[in-house]
Amino acid sequence: MDFEVYYQITKFLYHEAYLLDHRRYNEWLDLLADDLIYRMPLRLTKERKDGGEISEEMAFYEETKKSLQNRVKRLYAKSAWVEDPPPRQRHFISNITVSQGSEADEYKVLSYFSFQRSIGSSTEWETLNGEREDIIRLVNGEWKLASRVIYPDQTVLGTQNLSMFF
Repeated sequence: MDFEVYYQITKFLYHEAYLLDHRRYNEWLDLLADDLIYRMPLRLTKERKDGGEISEEMAFYEETKKSLQNRVKRLYAKSAWVEDPPPRQRHFISNITVSQGSEADEYKVLSYFSFQRSIGSSTEWETLNGEREDIIRLVNGEWKLASRVIYPDQTVLGTQNLSMFF
C-alpha cells in the first residue's frame, strides 16, 4: 500500500472521529458518498457448531445517506430530548489497515473502534467496542465514505439509545 494513500485515509478517519466527537454532524454528512451503505448487523452468541456469530438478517443500523441526513435533522430539533443535555463522546480509532478496493479509486479499510459516551451527570460511561469494514473512495479529489459495516463486540449494547454514529 502506498504510504501517502495510507496517511490520507488515516487522516480522514481521525478527522471523521473529531467531527463526531464535537457533534458537527452536518460536516460529517459531507464526508459520506451519495450511495453510502451504513450498517451494523447484530452479533449473536452462538456455539461454534451453530455457525457464524454475525446476523445477516437483523441489524441495529441499516442506513443510507438520506436516512442519516434525517437522523441528523432530528438530533438538531428542539424535541431531541436524547441530546439535551448533549452527551460527551469520544471515538478512538486504531489498528487501521488499508488495501486496494475493487475499483481504482476505492480502498478497503479495516479498523478497530472504541466509543465512549457520558450522559448528563452520570458517573457511568457507555462503552462500545468493535471493528469496522469501510470502503473509502476518492471522488473529485476528496475522500468519501462509500460503505461502512460496524461489527460490535457486544451482543447486547449497554447504551440508553442508538443516537450515536460510528
